[in-house]
Amino acid sequence: MTSLKPANKLFFRYLPPDLGSVGPVNAPPWGSNVRYRVPVILVIAAFGALPAPASASQMITRNATGVTFAVNRSGVALLTYRSGGRVHHTLAWGARNARTPAPGRRQVSFRLDYSGGWGSRRRDIWRGFRNACRPYEGPELAWMVAGCTAPDGSYWVLQKWQRLLPPYGLRPTPTQSSVELHLSHWSGDLPEFVVKVDWVYRSYDHLYGWLRYRGKGVYGFKATRYGSPLDSWGRNVFVDTYNSRYGRGWKRENGFLTHRGSGAFCYGFYPHGNRPIGRGNAYRASVMGPGVTPILFWTGQAPGPYNPDLDAVANEEQASLFSNDKCRVK
Repeated sequence: MTSLKPANKLFFRYLPPDLGSVGPVNAPPWGSNVRYRVPVILVIAAFGALPAPASASQMITRNATGVTFAVNRSGVALLTYRSGGRVHHTLAWGARNARTPAPGRRQVSFRLDYSGGWGSRRRDIWRGFRNACRPYEGPELAWMVAGCTAPDGSYWVLQKWQRLLPPYGLRPTPTQSSVELHLSHWSGDLPEFVVKVDWVYRSYDHLYGWLRYRGKGVYGFKATRYGSPLDSWGRNVFVDTYNSRYGRGWKRENGFLTHRGSGAFCYGFYPHGNRPIGRGNAYRASVMGPGVTPILFWTGQAPGPYNPDLDAVANEEQASLFSNDKCRVK
């Protein structure tokens, strides 16, 4: 029976690519028991400062509380939140949706003014800011804090997410356990985030799938040897495991890059050094959408006992999906 090669090139010790800053000069410093017997699929297309661009959904700050936001008729968003012991007023504008990956170009990103208007317009825009956004009418999203529908029909959303958790169920440091606040703005269809489950070597649970936007793969051109993106295009898929040998509840298993060209990915739950295998009762995966589209989310049950017939079907699909040796069937 065919089986999948261990994805030895896909095991990454995740090192956060942007720990410390989101871009703008003078930005605040951060301290900061049913089992499916078939491959599971879920497509998530809905589940003081001179301003400067930041990297992708787009991270605004960490460990924010009391978050509110509004959007005016000019397409400027005002985020108000408490962080570091004081209230902040941050403006964001100038980005929607995403571009298709292209070498030498940059992905779309918001312009950010953490001064509330003084840095970009020489006045406190946040004072007397007039909201024109009506209640949110868009698709359901995980990790959502707030959202609204703009006068032009586009959607603005804030999400909170623990992206920096260490892999293999390790205990996080205070920085790694921080909760990021992400802002997104889009119109039309969301990216397609597909995750399926099967087995590898008949013994290990295995995930595979793809991230696409408008029919094109989402991927980057440069990354560290550990798989952290070094450009504005690359995306990590972060996988959590539930009630595994790491402990009760959800624990971070790993993070890995989508593949260049296709936006596909695969991951096997193999042993990692002295850490136990992270096989759980269920899995979930999260990924930042391209550009300023939202964080996308999938969750599903583990595949259960090995089934050679179902595995053969999954292997056939993967043989056509993956064009390199990272995930190909033997």
